[in-house]
Amino acid sequence: MSTYLETTREVYREAALEPQASLCCSTSKPMALPGLVVPKEMFEMNYGCGTTVHLQDLNPDTNVLYVGVGGGMEALQFAYFTRRAGSIIAVDSVPEMLEKARANFEIAAETNPWFDPCFVTLLEGDALDLPVPDASVDLAAQNCLFNIFEEEDLKRALGEMRRVLSRGGLLSISDPIAEQPIPDRLRSDERLRAECLSGAVSLDVYLELITDAGYGTVEVRGRRPYRILDQKRYGTQEDLLLETVELVAFNDPVPADGPCVFTGRMVFYTGEEALFDDGKGHVLMPDVPLAVCDKTGKWFEALGRD
Repeated sequence: MSTYLETTREVYREAALEPQASLCCSTSKPMALPGLVVPKEMFEMNYGCGTTVHLQDLNPDTNVLYVGVGGGMEALQFAYFTRRAGSIIAVDSVPEMLEKARANFEIAAETNPWFDPCFVTLLEGDALDLPVPDASVDLAAQNCLFNIFEEEDLKRALGEMRRVLSRGGLLSISDPIAEQPIPDRLRSDERLRAECLSGAVSLDVYLELITDAGYGTVEVRGRRPYRILDQKRYGTQEDLLLETVELVAFNDPVPADGPCVFTGRMVFYTGEEALFDDGKGHVLMPDVPLAVCDKTGKWFEALGRD
């Protein structure tokens, strides 16, 4: 096993035995849903930089894989929508974390009449070799996938997630990103990487790695400030801003003209006709915005300049 993975497991072993308030976003609020009560034991162990739970992706028939269970908060939120035995599979490589999550699910059952711990199956394993059959889940989720793994292991982990997803299934992830280059000295610090503080890449690189892994459609759902690596504490030439990005990637074929990546582009039609049809599935009504992927947005930009 790589030494950085050993360090990561040690960091999260410590976090399982004693909550670490400074690790990732343990102070972020849980989702507010009717009848959902998140135990403080889960809230204190919310070791993620954002959320992988998006309401539009979930229904009672969804089968979910959550990698890196932590205190179990996001697995509990997924179970809120499925409410079936075994509908959530939660994988973790740290036995102490699995034990803590198991105890937390028992506590959650006491405060949530709708919840039964049998909704969540806990398995020991990691993202590089998931103990889950091919094409067996509809949604695979992980918080801070990119920031922990080095590039070759990251590619393997993205491939593993795609292997276990059904056709059209979703990969839901949240990670820190950084548009400013992070010095190699910090990137090679195994503990900082494990704490999701030094492994960030730019959004363009992030999206490219996902689409290179074979995901045909990607939607960026959110992006906001996460942390500052200040120059005094970290010995950098300037303060480095880390942002958190939340996105979903669809396990569908990559189109012949390249993947569809949605980062928030909108187009308007201001012509005199009743509508504009580009012949590629995009129909625009006058003055009404239409969300398009980046490649389509560039096509419309070029069209507007002609």
